[in-house]
Amino acid sequence: MSSIYRQAALGLLAIVGLLPLASCSQSQSDGKEKIAVVISTLNNPWFVVLGDTAKQRAEELGYEATIFDSENDTAKEAAHFENILASGYKAILFNPTDSDGSIANVRKATAAGVPVFCIDREINANDAATSQILSDSYSGCVALGQYFVKTVGEKGKYVELLGLVGDNNTKNRSKGFHDVVDRYEGLEMVAQQSADFDRTKALEVMESMLQAHPDIDAVFCGNDAMAMGAYQALVAAGKDKQVKVFGFDGADDVVRLIAEGKIAATGMQFPKTMARTSAEFADQWLKGKRDFEQKIPVAVELVTAENVAEYGDFGRKD
Repeated sequence: MSSIYRQAALGLLAIVGLLPLASCSQSQSDGKEKIAVVISTLNNPWFVVLGDTAKQRAEELGYEATIFDSENDTAKEAAHFENILASGYKAILFNPTDSDGSIANVRKATAAGVPVFCIDREINANDAATSQILSDSYSGCVALGQYFVKTVGEKGKYVELLGLVGDNNTKNRSKGFHDVVDRYEGLEMVAQQSADFDRTKALEVMESMLQAHPDIDAVFCGNDAMAMGAYQALVAAGKDKQVKVFGFDGADDVVRLIAEGKIAATGMQFPKTMARTSAEFADQWLKGKRDFEQKIPVAVELVTAENVAEYGDFGRKD
């Protein structure tokens, strides 16, 4: 090979050798920062709305967003966090599985410099998450308890379906309700059992409760998925007109049944508001803001037959 051809070949190799580097540099400059959306379970339309809204808002703000489903399993949640931290996500919008069990995951992310914004469900630590955007479940269920007494009366028998035992929402909702209802000696709770915020399990639990207590007047459910399961059991038993059902969430199917006079009331939690706020907070953090309030309560509104026309699509109608 002549010296001219040798120099040309070397020059071509040099250009070819630089091409991957140039391509990589271009790709990195065009790449969007990633935000993770970790949801406790997608086996519930309410949580699907929470996750989808958070993802959509993050994308509107210019980020790549991915939803991770923990399936109410703390081990899967921990695996998601490991994957997220190893994959270069810059922020986490987090709906915890367990108020105590999820703390370690949040601390791990924070230690790695990745902010975590809790939505709807809280963790029992004030120094782990960057901020927690939470429904005011206690106050919402105080209002629900007051409406319960108004519609059921000051005498009667009722049962309660609790949510996940390790979730603070379960405790706060039950406490808010009982802080009102327990003041009336004539109102007797004849059974109380967890149905894990799950519609199918609530159906099964309610069927058993009806067999043991066929003469109840009402059922208070810690979320709307359980309210739907309880209502389904009541319809099957022919007791849906005898037993008043009270839920909590503001799910569209329950709002529709309230409008039809089939369910008594629910508490509207505004999942879209919480989800959008979490994405906006993450954007602000990534742009330099650091002073976030640790807990931000989102008011819950009582939805009944009297005002149901004002609600729909997991919030107030426009």
